[in-house]
Amino acid sequence: MNDRRIRHSSPWQWIPTLYVAEGLPYFAVNTLTVLMYVNMGISLTEMAFFTGWLYLPWVVKPFWSPFIDLFKTKRGWTIAMEGMICVAMATVGFLLPFSFFFSATLVCFWIMAFASATHDIAADGYYMLELSDHDQAAFVGVRSTFYRIASVLGQGGLVMLAGHLEERMGYIAGAWRAVFLILSAFFLCITLYHSRFMPRTSADRPMPGVTPHTILSDFAKTFVTFFQKPDIGAALCFMLLYRLPEALCIKLVQPFLVASKAEGGLGLTTKEVGFVNGTVGVIALLAGGILGGLAISRGGLKKWLWPMALSLTLPCGVYCWLSMVLPSNFSLICGAIAFEQFGYGFGFTAFMLYLIYFSRGENKTSHYAFCTAFMALGMMVPGMAAGWLHDTLSSLDIFSIQGPQGYVNFFWAVMACCLVTFAVCLKLKIDPSFGKKNNLAA
Repeated sequence: MNDRRIRHSSPWQWIPTLYVAEGLPYFAVNTLTVLMYVNMGISLTEMAFFTGWLYLPWVVKPFWSPFIDLFKTKRGWTIAMEGMICVAMATVGFLLPFSFFFSATLVCFWIMAFASATHDIAADGYYMLELSDHDQAAFVGVRSTFYRIASVLGQGGLVMLAGHLEERMGYIAGAWRAVFLILSAFFLCITLYHSRFMPRTSADRPMPGVTPHTILSDFAKTFVTFFQKPDIGAALCFMLLYRLPEALCIKLVQPFLVASKAEGGLGLTTKEVGFVNGTVGVIALLAGGILGGLAISRGGLKKWLWPMALSLTLPCGVYCWLSMVLPSNFSLICGAIAFEQFGYGFGFTAFMLYLIYFSRGENKTSHYAFCTAFMALGMMVPGMAAGWLHDTLSSLDIFSIQGPQGYVNFFWAVMACCLVTFAVCLKLKIDPSFGKKNNLAA
């Protein structure tokens, strides 16, 4: 009787928590680490380089995802990875007060990153196995919404909590320690909850007849066919370089916001950074993405590619202006960053739709996974170099302004990289009908 009730649990009992659990570790690894390490005195060069490596599990995810079908079930993998994330987060909290925290916590974040990427594979696979085609379509908005909630919590709520604790405790390591222990407790609850309420399904089992040899053979064939697709060179350049300005910015925007005016930053508190990035910024980002989807559905990807490329790049000039003027008005800063995030959300739509476009045909699921791997690589490598670029440009006296020019020079270098975004758009060949509402599935 009890097993029967569990087996027929409503999707509402596990989909919201599953996708919050999918999003939070990603933002913990790729967002919280940046601000935490800077606040704890790690240099920009070291922070950007070592946290940049944390993207690697998402880059190589397609290479090990087929092997998950060999062992256990998707449900088992999901719950096991949540338990591993729980332990990794608790270990981060334990290690932060020690002098060797940087190297030790990086190891924990590496483990957390691989567990998170594996959780992505297993959770998405479980979702497709457990739900019918109709229910998958019905709940796609729910899973997306709760992933976005995780984004608000990870980039906003948790950062604001850390800022509040920093002010109250006067101890940065203690504040971030509390944040990661709270996250660990949350994942302990999630692990236990999913053990109870994620249904077991007969379809969720290791695939019969699948061996490491067959996986490697199929993977090799898929890999070769991906690189045999027409216009692969132009496509790879686009995947790797379209987001170059963002890839450089993403590692230094938060340090710029919290750096003092004497260091060339805006001097915001950690709590204020959580608000402007995690609430105002995320809302503007989502609004831009929604408008971008509506625009492409009416005119098609080819028509909107260049307007979206401009939308993705030109608002980066907001940071050039902020770094030169260093305004103190918090509402003005929020408005500027909301404008930049809205433009990015609008422009990013073209990028994601192009990945779908290029993946069409046989093996489209696997080819799309390769596309997302190159997307992650395009974010990882420039991000690793962002701190070094800032420090290198800091010594150059280019603009006639008072004070440090490190961030000013850096953000103008980002603007120069917008030319790369335009260049990789030139060679793309896109069917004019693709993306329009009646041709999206073509």
